[in-house]
Amino acid sequence: MAGDGVPAGLDDVRAVDADVPAAVGRVLDHVLAERVARARAMDARFAGELAGRVSRFTRSGGKRTRSQLLWWTLRACAGTDEVPVAAGLRIGAALELLQTCALVHDDVMDGSALRRGRPALHAQLRAEYAGAASPERVARFAEAGGLLAGDLALAWSDDMVAGTPLAPVTAGVVRRLWSDTRTEMVAGQYLDVQGQLTGAYTLSRALRTACLKSGRYSVERPLALGAALAGADDATTRALCAAGIRMGMAFQLRDDLDDVFGAPRRTGKPRGGDIREGKPTCLVALARRRAAAMDDHRALAVLDRSLGDPRLTDADLDRVREVLTGTGAREAVESRISRLVGQGLYRLDGVLPEHGAGGRLRELLTRTAGGAAGDGDGAPRPGPDPAGSLAASGARETGR
Repeated sequence: MAGDGVPAGLDDVRAVDADVPAAVGRVLDHVLAERVARARAMDARFAGELAGRVSRFTRSGGKRTRSQLLWWTLRACAGTDEVPVAAGLRIGAALELLQTCALVHDDVMDGSALRRGRPALHAQLRAEYAGAASPERVARFAEAGGLLAGDLALAWSDDMVAGTPLAPVTAGVVRRLWSDTRTEMVAGQYLDVQGQLTGAYTLSRALRTACLKSGRYSVERPLALGAALAGADDATTRALCAAGIRMGMAFQLRDDLDDVFGAPRRTGKPRGGDIREGKPTCLVALARRRAAAMDDHRALAVLDRSLGDPRLTDADLDRVREVLTGTGAREAVESRISRLVGQGLYRLDGVLPEHGAGGRLRELLTRTAGGAAGDGDGAPRPGPDPAGSLAASGARETGR
């Protein structure tokens, strides 16, 4: 074990390049084993029922997309200079723990029973303690346990960042970015749940929520962290952030589509969760806007009675899909995703090498932002949006 806390054999750049998710996974295995052991010394039940679950959740699932984005940005920006392998892997692992916090908390707030095709963490606790008290008390306990599990993952992620040896200037930049990332994640989640409560389905609000909840946290900030670790200049960092926010918005728009049209075997969640929870997504906001502009009262009625209804049937969801498609909202979002990806890649031109690590980063960004929706229903991906861009719609609504 190296003095920097990275397992032996992971100090070679080429070894990490060959399989970044596996390299980050090995760091997580080591760090989380030590954390669970310390938790066990405090209390065996706490370690087994909470700390162990946080560890297993973090180590056993996900595509490690954020840590891959950080790594390939670091590699592309560092060029032939010495690459800070240990720092890249540790901050990448910290991002995975931060993602655990976000997902576990999100599942509690949304009442989601499944995550990655398995019972959500709070659902596991509810099942384990079923019969220990009234169903209401067990449900409250499980939700509290889920929130505490997310808090624990957040604490461990902060510990990893704080414990990563960095030069003073680099440390200052990384910790400021880390602070902003955590705050933006919370802000986006708050706007999300507040929108569910108030039914605020305006397009400008949906775009703002998507930017904070996913655009920055999922793509822009991992790119910025990688650039900071590499010591990238200001122009390169600005270009990466400009590309990242566009790719991150495309990522969230794709997630909106996948929730309604994607195959559960691929997404790991049942279809229609956002509709049943009444989430103020860009897809729904645009459908409402278009239905109102067309004076389509039937479409508006379907949306009004469906959004936020946890008892929505598959047949009801089919009618929502018909509205999302018939109003052109699905097509407009698909078109906007394509434009955002193109705009993001354009901002990297002349900034990063076209091949090698730069090429790997471009490929990863495109795959992250542009995976096909509709895999589950056999529907073709729609073509260009004849009615104008999603961004233009949002600009008109906000007066920009």
